[in-house]
Amino acid sequence: MLRRLVQAGFIILGGTLGIILIPDFLKLIKLDDVHLINNPYVAAILGALLFYVLTFWAIDHIVSFVKWLEDCIVTAPLTDILSGSLGLILGLIVAFLAGSTLSSVEIPLVNTVVPIFLTLLLGYLGFQVGFKKRDEITSLFSINKGGKKKEVVEELVVPKKSNKILDTSVIIDGRIADICQTGFLEGCIIIPQFVLEELQHIADSSDTLKRTKGRRGLDILNRIQKDIPVDVEIIERDFEDIQEVDSKLVKLAKEMNGIVVTNDFNLNKVCELQNVQVLNINDLANAVKPLVIPGEEMHVLVIKDGKEQKQGIAYLDDGTMIVVEEGRDYIGKHIDVVVTSVLQTSAGRMIFAKPKMIEKAL
Repeated sequence: MLRRLVQAGFIILGGTLGIILIPDFLKLIKLDDVHLINNPYVAAILGALLFYVLTFWAIDHIVSFVKWLEDCIVTAPLTDILSGSLGLILGLIVAFLAGSTLSSVEIPLVNTVVPIFLTLLLGYLGFQVGFKKRDEITSLFSINKGGKKKEVVEELVVPKKSNKILDTSVIIDGRIADICQTGFLEGCIIIPQFVLEELQHIADSSDTLKRTKGRRGLDILNRIQKDIPVDVEIIERDFEDIQEVDSKLVKLAKEMNGIVVTNDFNLNKVCELQNVQVLNINDLANAVKPLVIPGEEMHVLVIKDGKEQKQGIAYLDDGTMIVVEEGRDYIGKHIDVVVTSVLQTSAGRMIFAKPKMIEKAL
């Protein structure tokens, strides 16, 4: 949309320049008597086409600049914008008054160049003064008409609730609904439109497994919206210049100053690199799991062999993997093991153990 607006602006500007300049150009090349060419409609069309072709390379740069400016304005605090704008307006008013007095002077440079210079200089200075003095400007509003400051009433400080932005993986996972149900996740639940579209695309997939996951994710969203007392908002904000959904999530979190909720290990790392706050559901699950310490004894069922030689694999009831050294010979059997070490990451928890009888023999 922004790109089309810039293109339309270039075409309108080119048409205007064509109406103004092409008649003089035709006079210069002595074609002003050709009525087919020398009319405002043809001049506007020719000017628009020529200007658009000549400035086509600049469209992407202007679009990028406008988006950068939009991001700066959106992320800037409101007090900074208001105080800077107030200073800019006052600076332009002073420049206008000074320029009006100089317009009566009949010196060419003074009545033409100096007003433009004053407008740029005083506008810049006004913005900088207003921006840097924002604290003093806002403090003026805390003074009553009588000149006395308002009495400050001590109130209980309520923590500001932040937006929680869900990604596709955490919706499909399903545990987010139970977490919302318990009330541990405060603030507004944000579901971006591009995440919802990706979820619908998965639900329409020809692959049975993907289709099942996508439909489960839609059911989870429906449950969160209708059955759980939390604020849910679906926002239409999208980033057309970004293709990957993960990159869009990071960009949106920066704009909204929100927190990404995920169980994707790679997205977790990207958010940390981009200084975006992230909540990993796997971290929460690991935090509430019972603590296992080296030397503790456990009774497990070895169900398969591991990657390394003579390893066996078992699982706890919560899905935690237990790697049993020298456990391949016990596949299909319940045995007592002794924990040797525990590895815990955002991707999950892994327990290393040895059969109890081997530990005793050592």
